[in-house]
Amino acid sequence: MRYALTSERMRAAEAAADTTLSGLMERAGAALAAEVQRAHPSGSVTIVCGAGNNGGDGWVAARALAEAGRAVQVLALREPDGLAGEAREAAAAASGSVAWQHVSDARTLERAVEGSSVVIDAIFGIGLHGAVREPYRSLIGAIATCGVPVVSADIPSGLDADTGMAAGPVVRAAMTVTFSALKPGLLMEPGRSLSGRVVVVDIGVPVDGVGALEVPGRCDLRGLMRWPAPEDHKGSRGTVAVVAGSAAYPGAAALAAAGALRMGAGYVHVVTPAPAAGVVRQAWPNAIVRLVAADDDGAIASAVEVLEAVSGADAVVVGPGLTTGTGPAAAVRALIAEAATPLLLDADALNVLTGEVDALRRRNAPTVITPHPGEAGRLLGSDVSAVSHDRLKAASALSGDRLVCLLKGPGTLVVGGGRSAIVGSGGPGLARAGTGDVLAGMIGTALAQGVDTFDAAVLGAYLHGRAGERGAEDLTDTCLTAVDLPGYIHLAVRELSGG
Repeated sequence: MRYALTSERMRAAEAAADTTLSGLMERAGAALAAEVQRAHPSGSVTIVCGAGNNGGDGWVAARALAEAGRAVQVLALREPDGLAGEAREAAAAASGSVAWQHVSDARTLERAVEGSSVVIDAIFGIGLHGAVREPYRSLIGAIATCGVPVVSADIPSGLDADTGMAAGPVVRAAMTVTFSALKPGLLMEPGRSLSGRVVVVDIGVPVDGVGALEVPGRCDLRGLMRWPAPEDHKGSRGTVAVVAGSAAYPGAAALAAAGALRMGAGYVHVVTPAPAAGVVRQAWPNAIVRLVAADDDGAIASAVEVLEAVSGADAVVVGPGLTTGTGPAAAVRALIAEAATPLLLDADALNVLTGEVDALRRRNAPTVITPHPGEAGRLLGSDVSAVSHDRLKAASALSGDRLVCLLKGPGTLVVGGGRSAIVGSGGPGLARAGTGDVLAGMIGTALAQGVDTFDAAVLGAYLHGRAGERGAEDLTDTCLTAVDLPGYIHLAVRELSGG
């Protein structure tokens, strides 16, 4: 398992390392130089060094590259004599053998990097939060538009290492050499797109994964699947109840059922009003339709009937296409209060719960919510902008000991039960109505098969993302639809199995 450490956790890990800060700086700079040598083995190197420890890493890299015979120049945003601590020592060790000049304006920097084969960005490290002041703002902007490949040290300057957000100009790196562990900001947009290829280098800092942001890969997830066994029968493969659909959105129930069936559920019971039943039966004749009363708008009208219909299920998925009228809202609240099985709430099941997160936390049974940023904002009484500014904070605020929040978006976050993870699979092809319904059904099957709540959300998100990627390979990100998506789940599952 790989982990991503916030700036606070990273500083604590560095403090616990069995070496001095000067020693860590030497290792970081040497590793940075080695990665630049591999990626850009010829030509001149320009290193832009800031005033702090990130700049110190740059000075060490400059010395290492010069000793390796490379043509190197340092553009110092603060003169070596004006630095402090370990950064001052690093600059003093390099400045006698490396050409350098003090740079304080964008135009000088632009002229200085002309003809370079690569620029190393060592201005700001992981400690940057908030807006960047001048002259650094203009200098970062100049690097971003210089037209020379950029390698960033630890994280692209201007980027918040914890959130992936930027409050102004930010370096767009072709490669980021990050030290000891990944950082959350390298995995969440726009940071993910601005970081280029990310290389993690070991500089001797112990990385404790307890409580850190998990970054699971295929090997980590393979063991979570409930793979079919020779003695299995349909009753042992899990029964999923999908409470979904209405006259306005009949396809949502069919899409959620598709996700559940393709993940290998033994039974899928679709609890839906009559106006949506025909679509489900036509799309998936192997799903069992359990009709409940409809109101005048063609939505679920009876919470009592819903509770009866889901009583034999191993897990319940509720929300896709329900609408938000009185009947659906009553059914959602009844399931939250009375269903003793694992419960997943998506779409309209979340839209009727504005500001009611505590009701979800009070549930004794495992609960998963799968909001997109807009739904998360409504649950928290804020808005999309606030959620997007710090996605990890928002997901954490929507989680609890038995409540797992899967916050959708590029770099899907899963938080709950004292754990957090980021899922890197997926792509813009999934930005389509209905793809989240498929995801809800997929996670529902994992829950019904006894997978731990947190793990079920991570597993479902990963396979859903890979199915989207495989679908986009065939159909393009433009043409992939939610109806196509279930047809690619088997490819994602086969990858996970190693087959």
